[in-house]
Amino acid sequence: MRTLGLGLVLVGFAFCCVSSKDVYVFQDIDECEFSKEDLSDMIYTVKLVFNQKLLCIYDSRLGKYVGFDEYGIKNAEHYNNQSWKMKERKEQVETLCRANARLYIKSEARKVPPVVTVRSNSKARYGQLTTLECHAFDFYPQAINVTWLLDGSEVTGDVVSTEFMDNGDWSYQMHSYLELVLHRGVTVSCRVEHSGLEEPVLVLWDSTSLDTRFIKLAVGCSFFLIGLVVALSPAFWHYKKQHRGFTSLALH
Repeated sequence: MRTLGLGLVLVGFAFCCVSSKDVYVFQDIDECEFSKEDLSDMIYTVKLVFNQKLLCIYDSRLGKYVGFDEYGIKNAEHYNNQSWKMKERKEQVETLCRANARLYIKSEARKVPPVVTVRSNSKARYGQLTTLECHAFDFYPQAINVTWLLDGSEVTGDVVSTEFMDNGDWSYQMHSYLELVLHRGVTVSCRVEHSGLEEPVLVLWDSTSLDTRFIKLAVGCSFFLIGLVVALSPAFWHYKKQHRGFTSLALH
């Protein structure tokens, strides 16, 4: 039996300068239950709850409200005597329950593939522990499989954690984290499998910025050494010239 929660209406009555026990909350909860694809077994219920206590309930199988204590019975009799309300409840089996259930069933058949990105959570450096994140978002249904790869082989030894989040619109997002020590020349990629994809998506972590920083550092060191050689060359030739002069005087 599948259940659709169609509405939760909270009405709170609070008075200033009173304790929390004097705050009154009413809940009007609408639910639809069904199990057959043709929705012929649809059951519509409306529950009236006061401070978490069920007072009375409308059941479409009975076609009326039923009360459960003194106040609940009075409310049920009052609602059952309102012809417009009873007519509205009967119509809502179709306008609320079956209409929303058809949308729900249709949505279960849809496939929305994820958009996948891979990035580092902090400033990455070769030889240091780094956290990479594989982010898949706006996909449906929720079932998804994520695998980290190092040079094409599945990661088994590094730390991996995953979290799912509901976007609130029947779509989902997922974050998978990989903690590892980066090494130059080793490729890291995230493989995502989902029913909305014809084949798995493989997204490579872009190490361009890291490689560029490494190259800039190497070039900078080279220029520093060249500059140092150029700066020291005159002193070297001056020392060598003087050393030759001292040698010549010693021979005389």
